[in-house]
Amino acid sequence: MQPFPSQPLDHDSLHEECGVFGVIGVPEAANFVALGLHALQHRGQEAGGIVAYDPERGFNGAHRFGYVRDNFTKASLMETLPGALAIGHVRYSTAGSKAPVIRDVQPFFGELAMGGCAIAHNGNITNAAALRRELIERGSIFASGSDTECIIHLMARSIQTSIPERMKDALRRVEGAFSVIAMTRTKLIGVRDPLGVRPLVLGTLHDGAHVLASETCALDIIGAEFLREIEPGEMVVISGGEVASVRPFAPAQSRFCIFEHVYFSRPDSIIGGRSVYETRRQIGVELAREAPVEADMVCPVPDSGTPAAIGYSQESGIPYAMGIIRNQYMGRTFIEPTEQIRDMGVRLKLNVNRALVKGKRVVLVDDSVVRGTTSRKIKDMIIAAGAAEVHFRIASPPTAWPCFYGVDTPHRDKLLAAQMSPEEMRDWIGVDSLSFISLDGLYRAVGEAQGRDGACPQYCDACFSGDYPIPPSDQIANGGFDPEGPTTLSDHTAP
Repeated sequence: MQPFPSQPLDHDSLHEECGVFGVIGVPEAANFVALGLHALQHRGQEAGGIVAYDPERGFNGAHRFGYVRDNFTKASLMETLPGALAIGHVRYSTAGSKAPVIRDVQPFFGELAMGGCAIAHNGNITNAAALRRELIERGSIFASGSDTECIIHLMARSIQTSIPERMKDALRRVEGAFSVIAMTRTKLIGVRDPLGVRPLVLGTLHDGAHVLASETCALDIIGAEFLREIEPGEMVVISGGEVASVRPFAPAQSRFCIFEHVYFSRPDSIIGGRSVYETRRQIGVELAREAPVEADMVCPVPDSGTPAAIGYSQESGIPYAMGIIRNQYMGRTFIEPTEQIRDMGVRLKLNVNRALVKGKRVVLVDDSVVRGTTSRKIKDMIIAAGAAEVHFRIASPPTAWPCFYGVDTPHRDKLLAAQMSPEEMRDWIGVDSLSFISLDGLYRAVGEAQGRDGACPQYCDACFSGDYPIPPSDQIANGGFDPEGPTTLSDHTAP
């Protein structure tokens, strides 16, 4: 029996909700931001926005639905965004949300007592509903449904005399995961939450220009030099070619999102001094050690399973082969006009290399299993192409708990691993074997030789362990999360 309804391909994977990018000190800064957002498109494909400042024309912004390449490469639009200071944002909204509206597209702009401020945010504010109610009761008028707008309103109500100080005030009221970039008329500002759940990096261009971005791959595209990561709980204020650093929050142990290593970040990015590609290859090595199998070929589910499949092949000695080919021109916005085409599902995006897999025992390596519907369809395609056996190897532990920190995760009752044991999942997907990397194995792959420290975990791994480092206050308040239930709040929660 199929426990979940058929879903479009995009609904059977996890999605980051956004990426941020900002630059100060270069002519036509908005063009640099557009390039940076293009490099971060994997973090959000629904919409994008750019705000720029020019002393003569003030603040100007553009917000559009769709890909960066389809909007922010048009000269007629980019000419409306002059100036040497700009920030941008790409967005992926959560599943089940209302139809997208342009007013929810960041960056947001507000005119404060000491001047204008634009802000963009990657992550999720876990007490946003409570803050929103409080602010509305005190007279604030919201223009969007985004949690990020709470930060603007909190800044407006602060009694501090500068925008960076008002931002400190606002963010001290905020709970959750946030990497924020903001701009005033003269400053570019970047902040990470105390636990550093979401990424943010600092780079430099020529002549004192500086860049803030979600990932290092966005620095590469504009030829910027990577300087360092913004530290958990750090705020940097960049102006006049100088970078000032302050610590607005109480110290806390870092809990960076481990799924950034597994899936979200691009493989050509650097996280924590480690190549994302090399980490994913090492995940495959660990997986081969933990879950060996006799087979004829190792095949990735492209593209996210590719580095792990290479590692699995190298460690196991089983030949690597491209048994599944991805249609590179099948984007999220593909129009599905009829039920017949919609039912083709995975075939619109992936096709089996029949000549390669026929008669073979195939190890399929994928990054995760969410609802399981896509895994089942891929297995059917491989069997239909004549494979003798199909063995799934998954480059992450079972995803059994939702994320409240900025990842589009289905409700727990829609997560296959929350409803079934690995053996039951194997039978439901219909494969000869199914194995996930262990949590300790994943930690070893990201450089923690002793595995996961259960007393004080080094990463946020709540989607695998149910150990939430930051209380999901809004979820608790509305009954959507039971801290005494099967999920737990970490003893090392954020202050």
